[in-house]
Amino acid sequence: MRNVTDRTSNPFGMRPSCAQFVPGYGDANAEFHVVGDHPGRHGGVDTGVPFTDEGGLRLQRALAEADLLRSVGDEPGMRRTFFSYLHMCVPEGDEPTEDDYGDMERFFDAELHAIAAHVLLPVGARATRYVLENYTAQAHKTVVDMEQLHAKEIRGSGFLVVPIREPSEWDDGDHDELVDGLHTLRSTDFRREADLGRFLAGDEPYFVR
Repeated sequence: MRNVTDRTSNPFGMRPSCAQFVPGYGDANAEFHVVGDHPGRHGGVDTGVPFTDEGGLRLQRALAEADLLRSVGDEPGMRRTFFSYLHMCVPEGDEPTEDDYGDMERFFDAELHAIAAHVLLPVGARATRYVLENYTAQAHKTVVDMEQLHAKEIRGSGFLVVPIREPSEWDDGDHDELVDGLHTLRSTDFRREADLGRFLAGDEPYFVR
């Protein structure tokens, strides 16, 4: 099923009860879903678009080089890619509390399943841990060491997960490692879909994961 909308910012009309929030941004039919922590950590407080601080722009440049973005900036040109946060509200303090994250979980989960991307790209340790615990069976046997997990493929439950180290902490090789990993991934059958249309009446395909 495809989402029918031309809205790039907040395509599903998420409205959390907070003074300021940074909604999801991108292609509502994305194949790649980039998951960050919160606007105070990964940008967007001023622009209203995720990943638009200094570290976020560094990430954008790598994604553009890997052909996941058409352009880089405060309103990046998206190419089958979606950006969003675990906690879309701008925190009142330095960091959201655990209760705050719990309260926002329903918004993120609804958006993730509405997008239904094939590849999840969690950025940083918290997002990576959350994705592994909730959308894979790998959490109990995966140590969340972002230096080791950066740009590595992890099989999930219906998703492929590629963790990304905090862009503000990247070493010289992290940019190229992510770009090369995404190019390699895109050259494979990362969608892992089967056409069951042959079992149905008519000529329309019916793809399932």
